[in-house]
Amino acid sequence: MRPFSKMNPMPAAPDQNAQAVQAAVDAFVRRHFHLGATLRLHRSALGWDLLRAPINVALAPIFLLMALVALVARLIKLRRFSAWLMARRVLLRTSVARKIEADIATDLLQAAPLTARSQALIDDYTSVRSAVAEITTSLIVLTTGWLLFGTATPGIASLAPAVSGYVGHATAVTNFPLGSTLGGAWYGVFPVALPVWFVIAIGAGLAMSASVVTTFAGIIADPVQAHLGIHRRRLIRLLGKISLIEGGSPGLAPEHILARVADLMDAGISLLRVFRS
Repeated sequence: MRPFSKMNPMPAAPDQNAQAVQAAVDAFVRRHFHLGATLRLHRSALGWDLLRAPINVALAPIFLLMALVALVARLIKLRRFSAWLMARRVLLRTSVARKIEADIATDLLQAAPLTARSQALIDDYTSVRSAVAEITTSLIVLTTGWLLFGTATPGIASLAPAVSGYVGHATAVTNFPLGSTLGGAWYGVFPVALPVWFVIAIGAGLAMSASVVTTFAGIIADPVQAHLGIHRRRLIRLLGKISLIEGGSPGLAPEHILARVADLMDAGISLLRVFRS
């Protein structure tokens, strides 16, 4: 059964049509976002997505700024300018995103005409998944820093000094001329002075590792969102917007803001530690 009554030869009752949409979405979530399905989905990420993901992370603040400007423009009745901004493609389309878009078109829309507005709405949906992947990576980094170093590390900027300090200390203790036991005692009193380049190099390595985590973060995030019903609600909203003749343009999802909040917290913690040192 097609999810929209306007796609059927005979219009269905509103309740029946809503039930059909919900059933179609539930089946789609089971096929594509539970653990086994999302593992198969992320096979598409093995390749150029390993490069696209870090580029998208770098471009995400620009995407958020443009979306905020478009929102303000809409509020002050500059609708054409707002629509023009929202139509600009900032983030690179990953192979995983392309696969999801194709699945939505074939499984949910079932070969219904895919207009430019429909494509923009689907692009907006996949960009939200990218933001959720960033949030998942931030949570992983935060948990890692808390478990290993007992400190809050919501991002690479705050994690890099802790990791470089640990690596530098361990290396210095191991290479101490009088042995590692005396080396541990010595550097316990006289901390290791780390060059700036060393911290930067560690940060670059961590950033590359985080980009790989972001590429495959959906393997964790998708089943969790499927279990919590988040995928279901988001897809039903997407289909509702696509079914409208007018309106339903892409908007600014809260996931984009949450992802940038983590960046701001990371920068704030890093600056606070610099001023304290």
